Amino acid sequence: MNDEGAMKNVPEEGPEVEVQIVGETDVEEVTFENTKLENFADKLNRAIDKKGSCICVGLDPRLNQIPSSIIDPITAKYGYTPEAASKALLEFNRGIIDAVCDLVPIVKPQIAFYEQFGFFGYLAFEETCRYAKEKGLLVLADIKRSDIGSTAKAYANYFLGEVDVFGEEKEFIDIDAVTLNPYMGYDSIKPFADLCMKRGKGAFILVKTSNPSGADIQDRGVEGGHAVFEMVAQLVESWGADVIGESGYSSIGAVVGATYPAQAKILREMMPQSIFLVPGYGAQGGGAADVKPCFNSDGKGAIVNSSRGITFAYEKVDGPVDGSHYEQAAHNAVLAMKKDLDSIF
Repeated sequence: MNDEGAMKNVPEEGPEVEVQIVGETDVEEVTFENTKLENFADKLNRAIDKKGSCICVGLDPRLNQIPSSIIDPITAKYGYTPEAASKALLEFNRGIIDAVCDLVPIVKPQIAFYEQFGFFGYLAFEETCRYAKEKGLLVLADIKRSDIGSTAKAYANYFLGEVDVFGEEKEFIDIDAVTLNPYMGYDSIKPFADLCMKRGKGAFILVKTSNPSGADIQDRGVEGGHAVFEMVAQLVESWGADVIGESGYSSIGAVVGATYPAQAKILREMMPQSIFLVPGYGAQGGGAADVKPCFNSDGKGAIVNSSRGITFAYEKVDGPVDGSHYEQAAHNAVLAMKKDLDSIF
């Protein structure tokens, strides 16, 4: 249905929240069988099974925490410049990727930590994504974009698709999935949803976030006595109905914070076919028991993110003063996190 204001049936699980759907994907149906194009949810679940891990490593490099073993030689050559910052971010990320690529299925660079350095920062972001792909990892770009349809399409083309450059379609970067903000409604999501269908990409939409002030909006009541986050959950479940893979999960998932396990339990019941991206583990206070409600009864349906707890683990363990042990520390932190998460199943 493409008529504005048309209603779409929502899943029976969970609270019944009546929502308006302003549109659906109007792209042609894509058959994933016997083609090289694979549904993102299937690809992610296959990677999780292969690695035996649902851990997502957040690549959020903070320049003032990068070891001096990296900073000193780079600044000696390039000075204290944005270019030097970019090179330091990239070298640090490569070390982290090398340390974890055999243990985890996916990494999540948060674009703000790169954008702040301007042109050179974007180079570090793109090269980080390329290196992760070379190492066999899925890449989830944490961009949280949202805008009107035409602008959203431009974002989608860059991050997940191809850009028209003087009549030639060009792919600038190979990213598997992105995070999105649903506040502007479906026309801000549709260009990304189209590429989930056309190109086997994925999206994780903010539903119940891990930050404390998220409740200012997300926990507000709406008609029927339910909360905003429940209404958004129904929308996301509906938006992802056309891109459900053979694994039974949709390529359009939800961001659900580990810091709100009671709400996560409600959402898991409402969204049985959505994969949850779960921030808030570790540095933000969430533990294994807190993330358990994000999983389905079969132990599937979620990836758990940790950023600082892995990438800067070297700061909390003994080692050389120059921090050159940061890779081994990150490797060990992933192993410890995996043991912690395995204990809940």
